[in-house]
Amino acid sequence: MYSSSSVSLFGLLCGLVVLLILPFSSRASDPDPLQDVCIADLNAPISINGFPCKPDSEVTSDDFFTDFSKNPTTFDVFKRAVTLGDVSGFPAVNTQGVSLFRIDLDVGGINPPHTHPRGTEAGIVTRGKVLVGLVTTNNTFFSKVLTPGMVFLIPRALIHFQLNVGKGPATFIPIFNTQNPGVSDSLTTLFDTTPPIPNKVLTKSFRVSNDVINVIRAARASN
Repeated sequence: MYSSSSVSLFGLLCGLVVLLILPFSSRASDPDPLQDVCIADLNAPISINGFPCKPDSEVTSDDFFTDFSKNPTTFDVFKRAVTLGDVSGFPAVNTQGVSLFRIDLDVGGINPPHTHPRGTEAGIVTRGKVLVGLVTTNNTFFSKVLTPGMVFLIPRALIHFQLNVGKGPATFIPIFNTQNPGVSDSLTTLFDTTPPIPNKVLTKSFRVSNDVINVIRAARASN
């Protein structure tokens, strides 16, 4: 004969086990694939929720591999270089619900505050020293300086950044639970739209003068 408390505990344990063994795909960012392989045809005229598949007869071994070993030779204005491993740079991830990138930061480089509206990010630092920071929806800031072998997690859609705080180049590999996580850069979203967001909206939001907004716009345009 079991007591009511032991039965309740057993029921709770069973419930937790069921939750833990549910397929991860049921909670993934992308829908489940309907075939083994769907190498993206990036030249297809129509793309809805991914790309059409290349014909099986055109799929080769090279489609399943990409190269993240090369160090960049050029950087953008943020001293950052990005090697693409999403569907546009690595077509094999099409319909597979995963993507990855290589991010290189030169000395003093930054991956500025941004969000990924469609994916959770997990990353590993492979070189250098990187300050990783994120902000939750209750405006709490979390951060840590990471060295090679250390891993970080950025929940979906939260603002975050990575800053090279070391004396040499830094590299990290972010991985996403979607083939196309998307990116919304805070500065671009506010100051680089077409057509522009009215200055009145920005001056009232930031509580600064019109001159300040114009200075920021001019600095963005020059880069």
